[in-house]
Amino acid sequence: MIECIVAGEKVVMLREKALYWPREATLFVADFHLGKAAAFRSAGIPMPSGTTTDNVTRLASAIASTGARRVVFLGDFLHAKASKARSTEATFGAWREKHSAVDLVLVRGNHDTSAGDPREDWNIECVDEGAVLGPFIANHHPEAKRGGYVLAGHIHPAVRLSGEGDSVRLPCFWFSPRVGVLPAFGAFTGSAVVRPREGDQVFVIADGEVISVGN
Repeated sequence: MIECIVAGEKVVMLREKALYWPREATLFVADFHLGKAAAFRSAGIPMPSGTTTDNVTRLASAIASTGARRVVFLGDFLHAKASKARSTEATFGAWREKHSAVDLVLVRGNHDTSAGDPREDWNIECVDEGAVLGPFIANHHPEAKRGGYVLAGHIHPAVRLSGEGDSVRLPCFWFSPRVGVLPAFGAFTGSAVVRPREGDQVFVIADGEVISVGN
């Protein structure tokens, strides 16, 4: 994990692809995409199993390493209606029972609009974009707003690093002056290369570490 200052607050970037806000014991997670592989399989497209287990295992690790008491999902918690497969719901439901003391908040994203809210017995508070949490505005879309610093997801940011005739694309945390974009947390998600401007803070996840690549 590695620390930086965003909107006057210390935040901690975790190798699990989550952002921790120590003052409020809050984890921010973007683009969880629960059940994405299951949705593809329901459409007859062969996909690997185990992605939901990977998601909840890394989320449990992030909570354990930080002592977080709240998790804020920055949109796209569920991938689609077809994500609500029995095995997917059983895996997340079992995880939720073990972490019942942790408050969960979902800021609805575009996939949540079509997939619908999570099961009521998971006890997840669902809110619309623009929720104010101290100096932060919890959003799904990375769009600047008045009244706070936006934390968002949606675009699954990555940067391409080159050297010695080779290049690699790595997921990243990207903090511009008014908007911070988190990497996609989901195990079965793609990424889009972004082009940070001079002065932006960028941190990649590589080989289980968070590494600063310039600001």
